Amino acid sequence: MTVNKERIFKRLTELGEIGKKEDGIYCMALSEEENKAHKLVKQYMLEAGMTVKTDAAGNLIGRREGANPNAPVVMTGSHIDTVYGGGIFDGRLGVIGGIEAVQVMNENNIQTECPIEVVAYRDEEGTRFLGSYSGARFRTGRSLPGILDHVDRDGISVREALKACGIDPDHVTEAALPKGYAKAHLELHIEQGAVLESKGLAVGVVTGICTQIRGEYVITGLASHAGTTPLPLRKDALCAASEAVLAIEDETAKEGQCVATVGQITVEPGGVNIVPGKAKFSLDIRHQKLEVRDALLEKINARIGEICRRRGLEWKFTVLSKDLQMKPCAEEIQELIAQSCEEAGYPVYRMPSGAGHDSGSFVDFCPMGMIFIRSKDGLSHNGAEYSSPEDCQAGTDILFRTMLKLSQKI
Repeated sequence: MTVNKERIFKRLTELGEIGKKEDGIYCMALSEEENKAHKLVKQYMLEAGMTVKTDAAGNLIGRREGANPNAPVVMTGSHIDTVYGGGIFDGRLGVIGGIEAVQVMNENNIQTECPIEVVAYRDEEGTRFLGSYSGARFRTGRSLPGILDHVDRDGISVREALKACGIDPDHVTEAALPKGYAKAHLELHIEQGAVLESKGLAVGVVTGICTQIRGEYVITGLASHAGTTPLPLRKDALCAASEAVLAIEDETAKEGQCVATVGQITVEPGGVNIVPGKAKFSLDIRHQKLEVRDALLEKINARIGEICRRRGLEWKFTVLSKDLQMKPCAEEIQELIAQSCEEAGYPVYRMPSGAGHDSGSFVDFCPMGMIFIRSKDGLSHNGAEYSSPEDCQAGTDILFRTMLKLSQKI
């Protein structure tokens, strides 16, 4: 029994045509492109022999019944949405790989005790709307407070975007699953970094997902005429924000393995001849230890407070999402993945994930585990991200073997 390398790559490539632009894929959360992508993935699920439904939060679910339909479900899946100019592998491999695993089971008439579900989650990236993993969070009953009121760069709220996709925002919480529903949650994903490649390895066993905090700074100055306001009299919010971004880089560099990123910045009023009166910018901090992450945030806020006081400006930081702990992969799932690697002839290499994933939402819901495959040059969140057909096959094979181990007995 072998997973079909050509079928996996063909589906990834076909899916990558939706929202394709010169610099990558634009398939944003709750967009027309994401809807089209979900429609195509539904077709793949049906071809694999699954029954398909969409839950109250818009997550797409393909199900394969087990010999015992009342047994807890073995779940696998990931996301279809992309960042601006993303690649064809991030998230999508986990969905296509899960579908492939089920299709191979059906083609070989393999009976499992537990039902299996493959899920394409809505809005993992948090790119269009700050605050990510919305689909997985709704499914585990852990939605972010106020998430429906988050707006994108065009002022469209999550509530409005859900309605445009035919999803009733007043009923999204009904997607929450009851405790005991799932036996385990597995996720296959590209590494999005260069560790596996640097070690000449195709596959990694994930030990856990690093803590994160995401938020938004708003620095408020005074919009004024660019030609008539002397430099000493300006309250330029963008200059303060620029200094703040460099301070974030400086403080983070002192913390070793901690990483912090400013990925978005907007300026108001935004005129070429107006001194900026307001600047908004994002912050994303990650580390394996909660206390290190929070200590860095305190130092960053102290620096930004000093910058704004010196310039006579006001500032505010709002936390949009925060992990309260590192999200460990269950030991028993790690061991099953490791066994699958050994059976398939791959070295067992354990590693943490610096990126967040849908599986993190399941850490308190059911045992969860993750499989990484190699990313060429460590690239991701980039149209040039690439994982070879052979590595995609390797990861899907490990996923298939692990799903079988989990689903063949209660």
